Formats: sequence, C-alpha cells, structure tokens
Amino acid sequence: MKRLLFFMLIISGLTHLLAGSNMIQIVGQPAPLKVFFLSDSSNYVSDANGTFHVDKAPGEYEVRITDHAGNIYRKKIKIPAANGNLSIVLTDAEREPLMEAEEKSDIYGGASGGQRVLRKKQIGVFGRLGYGTAGNAAPNGQPYHDTYYKHYGTNPFEDTEDDRFSTFGLDVDKASFTRARNYLRDGNLPPQEAIRVEEFINYFKLNYAPPTDAAFAVHVDGATSRFGKNKYLLRIGIRGKDISVSERKDAILTFVIDVSGSMGWDNRLELVKRALHVLVDNLREGDRIAIAVYGTNGRAVLNHTPVENREKIRAAINALQTEGATNAEEGIRIGYRMAERAFRKGAVNRIILCSDGVANIGNTGHEQILKTIETHVEKGITLSTFGFGMDNYNDVLMEQLADKGNGNYGYIDSYSQAVRTFKEELTGVLQVIAKDVKAQIEFNPEVVERYRLLGYENRDIADSLFRDDKTDGGELGAGHSMTALYELKLKKGAHGKLGTLNLRFKQPDGKTAEEIRRELAFENINNNFEHADADLRFIAAVAEFAEILRGSHWAKDGNLKAVRETVVQAFKGREKTQDYFDLLDMIKLARQIRSRDNS
Repeated sequence: MKRLLFFMLIISGLTHLLAGSNMIQIVGQPAPLKVFFLSDSSNYVSDANGTFHVDKAPGEYEVRITDHAGNIYRKKIKIPAANGNLSIVLTDAEREPLMEAEEKSDIYGGASGGQRVLRKKQIGVFGRLGYGTAGNAAPNGQPYHDTYYKHYGTNPFEDTEDDRFSTFGLDVDKASFTRARNYLRDGNLPPQEAIRVEEFINYFKLNYAPPTDAAFAVHVDGATSRFGKNKYLLRIGIRGKDISVSERKDAILTFVIDVSGSMGWDNRLELVKRALHVLVDNLREGDRIAIAVYGTNGRAVLNHTPVENREKIRAAINALQTEGATNAEEGIRIGYRMAERAFRKGAVNRIILCSDGVANIGNTGHEQILKTIETHVEKGITLSTFGFGMDNYNDVLMEQLADKGNGNYGYIDSYSQAVRTFKEELTGVLQVIAKDVKAQIEFNPEVVERYRLLGYENRDIADSLFRDDKTDGGELGAGHSMTALYELKLKKGAHGKLGTLNLRFKQPDGKTAEEIRRELAFENINNNFEHADADLRFIAAVAEFAEILRGSHWAKDGNLKAVRETVVQAFKGREKTQDYFDLLDMIKLARQIRSRDNS
C-alpha cells in the first residue's frame, strides 16, 4: 500500500511538473488575437505582440484564432514541456473562407476585416468549430430535447396618466446570457423564452464607482436612444460595496450534486467536478464544505470538512460518478438537513446546487420542490444554483430555486466560465450585502409621457406591495452591480424632474427594511447618444441584442449590424475584454444563423 501511494505521489508530481506555464506567440498577424481551445472551451486574449500564456499539459490541441482584423483561423498546435515557449505562424490555408461579402468594419475598432455568413448547406460548421452539435436534429424541430423555459411576457409601454409607478425586485442572475451563448455557438438561435434581458445586461461588468460609506451606491444617467425612435434611455445602476477575501464571512457550504444518468451526457458531471475544484481552491481558512448527491436516491457523501483538508474534499469530488434517475427533491432535502446541522450564526450558510435541473422521480415540479426551501431561508440558509448541459435542462426550476432561495443562478458552459464564477466573482457569489432589495420608480406625468422597463418581467412586484416586507425582493452580493434600463417617451417641450427612485432593502441578517430615495433629474439625460457615457451606449446595444433575440415587438425592426456598430464604437480607445470578444462573436453568429435560416 505504501509503495502504491509512493508511485501515485510520483505520478502526481510529474503531472504537475509537466503541466507548467507556456508562453505562446502568434507572429505575423494583427494583434491582439483571441484564441479558443476547442477541447475545453478555454479562451485567451494575446497582448499587442501576439503573446499569451497557458497552463496546460503537453500535447496537441486544436484552436480557433481570431485576429485583430476579424480573420478566423483553425490550427493544431503542439504545446511543449513545462515552461517551454511556442511560436505560431498562421497560413492562408488555415483561414476560414468568407462565405459572403459583408461590410468591412473592424470588430476591434481599428483596421478593416471581412465577415462570413453561413448558408444552409453549411449548417454543421459550428460543430467543426468545436462548439458542439449543430442543426435541428431533435424532434419537433428543436435543437435540444427536454428543455424547459417559461415565457414571462414582455413589458409594454405604460402611460404615466394611467400608472406612474414601476416596481420590481433586483436581479443579478446571468444564466440566460451564457445559455444563449451556447445556443449560438452550436449554430442555433436560442428559444425566445430563454432570453431574459436583465440577465444579458447584468452579465457585464460596468464602471460604476463603489460606495464609500454605504452598502451600495446608486448611479443615474441617460441619453437619447439609438434603437427607439423619438425615445430616451434612462439607466439606473446599483453597485454593491467591495469586501476583501480576508473580510469575508466564513462560508459553510453544502454542495448538492446531481449525479443522475443525464449528467453523464456531454461530460457535464466532469465539468461540475472541474468547477468545484476551482471553488475549493479559492476558499480560505475558516470555510467548510460538505457534499450531498442525488441520482435515484439522495445521500450524503462528505460531512462538513474544513477547507484546510483540501485533499479529502478533492477526493470526494473526484469520486463522483453518474447513476440512476433524478430525485432532485430528496437530494435537496438531504442537503438542507446537512446545512442545518452545520449552521453557524454570522457565517455564510449556503447550499450550492449543480444540476441540469430535470427531476423525474419524487416531486418533479418546481412548485413542490420550492416548498422544501421556504422555511430554510428564514433560518438563514440560502441556495444558489448553477446549471450544466444543454439537452435535458430545466431553466425554470434552476431559476426559481435560486430566486426563492435568496441566492443567485448561473450557468457554467466552460472551464473559463467556472473560473469567472468561482474565482473572480467568488466573494460576491457567497456574501450578500443587502437582501430583499426592491425598486420603485415614480415617474412625473408632467415630463414623462410613457415608460417601458427592459426586462425584469419575472421580478415584477405589484406597486401596492413595495412596502410590504413579506414580499420577496432580490439579493445583492459584495461587489455586484445591477442595471435597470427604461425607454422613455417625454412630453414635447417638457423639462424638469423625471421622477423619484425609491430603494427598499434589508441588511443581510436584518428583519426590518430600510429605504433610500433618489431624485431623477432631466439633467441626467444626454441629448446626443454618441456623446453619452460609453458604458451606457454599450449596455444599450446589449439590451437591444437581447430584445432582438427574444422577438420583442419593440425590436421588430432591430438591426444586428447597428448593435454591433454600437458595441465597437463604445469600446473605441478602451481595453478590449474577453466579454467584448464574446459578445461580438455572439452577434456575428446570430447574424449568420438568421441569414442562413432566411435563405
């Protein structure tokens, strides 16, 4: 046994040694460049010299490379031993051909480059790009079978003479954006009911200044709208205070993992494991972890263990295997029992559910399962959900569980998304700084003729319940930001106060609500969209993109080319982020698919 352990340690050490950091340089192409590894969906962006670093085991990898001019290349590269350098030269033979001439505008805001449009006969090209299986092969013309969404409608314009109040709960969920990204990368438009505009908007990190002496700061601005004729945009941004890792409360976490048979599809359980390893690696002393699983039945596999004992936790994660049917209700009940036993006052007591959301034995509807968590929220145990997989997926259950569990809902479609969620945004994911946050805007009928809130349909609250503290609102995590966009029709020649914003919330451990008030001044509105704040212009384009994807009546004349141009203009002179690249890819893919389907 000792000899076996000795050899295992040697092998583990060699693996770690071989998987060192490599510097890769792409020469002879306009930089920066975006590099997409097809094997694990990891993304990298080079510097101005075409250089970037990766931490991967030696071997051959297939990559998709987009250069600064918008050209796309497919290439196999061979990563050398640890800390070795690699120089890459791209050839014309590796460049994907342009399918159809389009405008020669540069997606990075500089030189010009070509675009490509898919025709129907090329429906499988996205599969060749490594994004997954393309095409509508499943029954009823749907690209994925057994997927469940709920359509909450689309907010209409409201006449202020009839109703001058707009009331809703905050939402910082982001799952709708990442699921839509997966649909598009697979060569399919997402179902319209899968699009929640607020989750597109809130996916992006905007440059809101943090508060200095409060739980959150409020930012208000606006401009004429590029996408709504004779309309104005009003932006209300809320930014939570930052909390350092050392200041964060101890986290008592209970992982509830779906290990049913469907979690074996597309290696989704393997991605769960990799995501949880990222989370474990970024916890700190004082945190504790337990694991419950459910297949046909639920069971505990690891009692709450101090994070200092990472090897024991990692071993429990690595041992997870798929099995049986899906008894989600029993798994969640077991998770809550474990969380109750380990409950610590003053700590973050959180259940983290990783699943595709589909239950097929026990109580299978979200209404029944939601009853399981109602009493636990009052006790201080919250629930966050993270979705995995495309087929056999229940968005309704995952979103509603997180909503009622006073947690957040995310969707993990790649290892890089796991790193973003469980490393870069971990403190905000774990620690709530304000709960049951509700917003109510009272518009001034003398200035505002009509208004429309973009998104938040499933967070709508009756105006009369704004100050009813039994009515659920949303939760704001440390460092999180939330944006609400309104389209306004102003009365001709009117000038003065637009309205009043009221925010009502409770402290994380509080029972009594507080309220703050902010005047919405006409002076906040810029009369020239092109001169408005860059973040406002960017997020306006994001909202229009989501409106087009969900088939909104108010975007029936929406133009993806104009959306793309607005994104590019908003980022001129600014550092290009991975989110920027991803959004432009999504817009490009949506245009190609729409063109293909209409040809």
